[in-house]
Amino acid sequence: MTAALRPSLLRRVPPGAWVGAFWVTLILVRMLQRPDELRHLVQYNGNIEDAPLLATAVVTTLGTLLLFRAPMAAVAVALAGSVFSIGMAVRETTFVLFLLADAAVGHTAATRSRRVSVPAAGLCVATLAGYSVWQLARGTFFNASAPAGLALTVAIAWLIGNTIRQDRAHAETVRAQATRQAITAERLRIARELHDMVAHAIGIITIQAGVGSRVMDTQPAETRKALEAIEATGRETLAGLRRMLGALRKGEEEPAPLDPVPGLAALGHLVGRSAAAGVRVDVRRRGEGRELPPDVDLAAFRIVQEAVTNVVRHSGTRGCTVTVDYRRDELAVDVVDQGRGGAAAAGSGYGIVGMRERVGLLHGEFSAGPLPEGGFRVAAVLPIPVEAAR
Repeated sequence: MTAALRPSLLRRVPPGAWVGAFWVTLILVRMLQRPDELRHLVQYNGNIEDAPLLATAVVTTLGTLLLFRAPMAAVAVALAGSVFSIGMAVRETTFVLFLLADAAVGHTAATRSRRVSVPAAGLCVATLAGYSVWQLARGTFFNASAPAGLALTVAIAWLIGNTIRQDRAHAETVRAQATRQAITAERLRIARELHDMVAHAIGIITIQAGVGSRVMDTQPAETRKALEAIEATGRETLAGLRRMLGALRKGEEEPAPLDPVPGLAALGHLVGRSAAAGVRVDVRRRGEGRELPPDVDLAAFRIVQEAVTNVVRHSGTRGCTVTVDYRRDELAVDVVDQGRGGAAAAGSGYGIVGMRERVGLLHGEFSAGPLPEGGFRVAAVLPIPVEAAR
């Protein structure tokens, strides 16, 4: 199994901490430039010069800290800051803080459901409506186009965020459909290979039965050998069918290949083809090599084949190591390269999905991912039935 990579220290710092550090630095710089700023900041008399700066610093820092965990609270903080800044020396502060509330609404619409984002936008509109009613109740003349324009910015922010959320949901749906199609395609491929394996076994059984019928009277020993071969072949084929047939669907009709079903014995041919493509494959075998059930042998070869193909196409390295470990009741296959690792090594298709599905059908274990020291690893453990492991 690949080791879990922890994010770097900088990525573990909350966004609000970066915002707070920015504002603290800015305020400290102003204090160093004008030492009397400290008195202005701590002695509030209703009209201090740096009140807009301080209000913006508090709102942005607190809003960013709350945005990812409590988006409604982040919107409320931005609106409270906008209302608090009304009448300050820098009039633009009110609009800037309201635009921060718009940004919070857009983020909420992009990352949360409409049950959360719609009330967040409604809170902004309600604040504007309350401000307008308050001004009318006081008999104060004000430009109604300003609240209307701000309400329009709320609608635009929500629409942009909602569009982003819908695009993400659509992309996730497409990705899930593509994964399901890849799994179905791999199952169909396995079904065709299983068909070839069964056809091959039945052919052997037919030949042995014919030999036995011909020599039954004259060579009883040969007849016994033929019957034993028929029994062994039948048992192996039935065992493979029991493990796999229930999980497969019927594939589309295609002409069956005439080549024998490949297995680990064909690794030499795979090594040769990889060398011709410029990648050296070092095959290492551990344990006592023995004949494997056809489905396990085929699955192990396909996993190695797909992993080596990804190395050739995507890793950017000149070599990889394939380890085949014959254990008492399982077969372990490990393919490691020292290439770029990450998504590049996994390829742009669905080879990893297919390998995982193939191993899952045999009730095995599968892992694939980048290594901490660089490179990429594909590992599979395939159980060997008890009757075949003896």
